Amino acid sequence: MLSKIILQANIDKAAKFFEHADKIIIVSHVSPDGDAIGSSLGLSHFLETQDKDVHVIVPNAFPDFLRWMPGAKDVIRYDKYGEFADKLIAEADVICCLDFNALSRIDAVAKPVAEAKAKKILIDHHLNPEDFCQVVISHPEISSTSELVFRLICRMGCFEDITKEGAECIYTGMMTDTGGFTYNSNNQEIYFIISELLSKGIDKDEIYRKVFNTYSEDRLRLMGYVLYDKMQVFPQFRSALITLTKNEQNKFRYVKGDTEGFVNIPLQIKNICFSAFLREDTEKDMIKISLRSVGAFPCNKVASEFFNGGGHLNASGGEYYGTMDEAIQLFKQALVKYEDLLLKN
Repeated sequence: MLSKIILQANIDKAAKFFEHADKIIIVSHVSPDGDAIGSSLGLSHFLETQDKDVHVIVPNAFPDFLRWMPGAKDVIRYDKYGEFADKLIAEADVICCLDFNALSRIDAVAKPVAEAKAKKILIDHHLNPEDFCQVVISHPEISSTSELVFRLICRMGCFEDITKEGAECIYTGMMTDTGGFTYNSNNQEIYFIISELLSKGIDKDEIYRKVFNTYSEDRLRLMGYVLYDKMQVFPQFRSALITLTKNEQNKFRYVKGDTEGFVNIPLQIKNICFSAFLREDTEKDMIKISLRSVGAFPCNKVASEFFNGGGHLNASGGEYYGTMDEAIQLFKQALVKYEDLLLKN
């Protein structure tokens, strides 16, 4: 049995919104990851069993290693089909906002969503959600938004309506947002949910292979280059840093998703508890910041204080508008400021 984490009032209101809706839009954040796509498609598959007209809209492209997911081919990219997406959003009865806590996280999709007359439901696990939805299901203590989607469906009494396809998507979101269940995954209820998803006929081993073992040769060569030439280790701070410029990405024919997981690799080094990955964005004039930690070190505080970001205790990120050298200096400042915590962890 699962504990009743989501407030009953939110369950009832969400169920009522769904019941009275014909057209439902699901929106997720810019540069969607496994949890964003997994939770969105998982909810979409469920709503389709309720005879709803459902569309998933994302701001831009998502990684190739997620394109196998059932329903992924029907996801609408706003940067390619904005006019069509605007029409769907304007006509929606309900808009579900998944895996983000602020309208700024959906870039150009924010304006039509904010202006839409539809009822709005937020399902998310990031801290400090903004007030733009009538129903706010926000639980930072939960491992993934996909887990929250599973809990919501079950609390509405609809477990039987979760299809194998929907279960595959939910499992993928849970798996990717915990690094293959290697962090933020000590809650035993996660494994009860996995057993329930297995009862739907999913092959978790095959899902793992599809996500983690289908990379290109270029990705592997890029990884080797990053580890040999671009990784800096700061043993005095129990930390490591990886940086990557646009030119370096182009050299290895980078495609979205090729650097997925790079930030976790330095944590395999003995006594390293904090890792950062700074990558020049190929689409925008900024630097994407990914931070990971182990133990009690709060990398989300570093993200918030130094890189206009946030996230979870052991997994967070942010953005920096400036040069790579400036971003590196900021990271080094953070190490000095948090030295005591790093050494104590």
